[in-house]
Amino acid sequence: MTRQVFRRRSRLEAPAEEVFRWHARPGAFERLNPPWEPAEVSAHTGGIEEEGSRVVLRVGPLRQRWVAEHYGCRPGREFRDRQISGPFAFWQHVHRMEPDGASASFLEDEIEYALPGGAAGDLVGGGLVRSILERMFTYRHRVTADDLAVHAPCRGGAAMKIAVTGASGLIGGALGPFLTTGGHEVRRLVRRAPRSEDEIRWDPAKGEIDAAALEGLDAVVHLSGENVAGGRWTDARKARIRESRIDSTRTLARALASAKKKPKVLVSASAIGYYGDQGDEWVTESSPPADDFLARLAVDWEAAAAPAAEVGIRVAHPRIGLVLSPAGGALGKLLLPFRLGLGGVVGPGRQYMSWVAIDDVLAALHHALVKEEVSGPFNLVAPEPVTNREFTKTLGRVLGRPTVAAVPAFLLKAALGQMAEATLLASTRVRPDRLRSSGYRFRFPGLEGALRHLLGETAS
Repeated sequence: MTRQVFRRRSRLEAPAEEVFRWHARPGAFERLNPPWEPAEVSAHTGGIEEEGSRVVLRVGPLRQRWVAEHYGCRPGREFRDRQISGPFAFWQHVHRMEPDGASASFLEDEIEYALPGGAAGDLVGGGLVRSILERMFTYRHRVTADDLAVHAPCRGGAAMKIAVTGASGLIGGALGPFLTTGGHEVRRLVRRAPRSEDEIRWDPAKGEIDAAALEGLDAVVHLSGENVAGGRWTDARKARIRESRIDSTRTLARALASAKKKPKVLVSASAIGYYGDQGDEWVTESSPPADDFLARLAVDWEAAAAPAAEVGIRVAHPRIGLVLSPAGGALGKLLLPFRLGLGGVVGPGRQYMSWVAIDDVLAALHHALVKEEVSGPFNLVAPEPVTNREFTKTLGRVLGRPTVAAVPAFLLKAALGQMAEATLLASTRVRPDRLRSSGYRFRFPGLEGALRHLLGETAS
């Protein structure tokens, strides 16, 4: 059995003790898990500081079982894990945090591993495994550094107790680990019976919520709502889309307004559908709403939060653009056809796409939670929107695939009707003026950099 060693070392602008705490908090694995390499925690006992604690993962497309055991922890400096059973013949991982002065440190991951099959295994899979590790730890170190930088201004302050709706969705599912690794306590609003102390029961369709569980919250992030691009818009579906957003917002806002100890801030999602199809024209937060289904929905959606604002709760409405993540949404759906060489322009290709990387969504929502000057609507989009043709070429270049296919507009209209016109063919060129003027700095202002990070594809 031939053992190989992989190392990744990065300098971080954070003390070693804080880097260790970040890794020790709930959600660290989920936050570090690359979105292109799905892995799921199916069971765990204890944390990284407990000798012999274990985590059971399901990894890879075949969901292979991997059992790892933590051992040899030196608090503030190092923790280790080793494979008990799984895909490798041998796996041992050392996570080191070495001080570099009082306010910086080096993060080093050292992995000693062996593939099954001996020399034959090395010949067949050695290069592939090395490539996977390079991509994975480039991503992990970037996320660690960026997240620590976002949370740095709050370091040493009081942790917030934050409730999140839509916590199982694309954004909410990523927001929870982002907040908990930053030291905050997250409560999730769920429609079923709560299974743990960090869940709060509600039924927005019936206007029901566990008001007592909302007492003492510092902040609420409201992301709940049915997917507008989930299928053709029948009258019944449009009614469900409206109800899922407006009724839930009204129920939540009224409950928060009635609380004895009210939260300081409610970040209640909206969408750039507010502006409608504007062709090549730039739009900002001062632009008026359009007069179509999505615009009227956004106007009423934002207005439904009024009961909270009326009692002095700071209310912010992120008008969210096209969120990019391979874990779901539009990018998740596009990856397979593009990887097969079947990607191409949608409709005329001239329509603008105001996109934003999932990492910037999380950081900007946190920015809205902690910056008191952020209130009212703000556009949550990257500062460099692109046309559909530019998006197509960029994604093809990142994946190394041709993009000669095309989907004519008439086919989309025939298949999806009004939904296609409003979401796939409409052109909305949005600027995030209020977000930038409040001091937010984008991690990924440009599309190619965002896609390479999210897909683990380095520049050739």
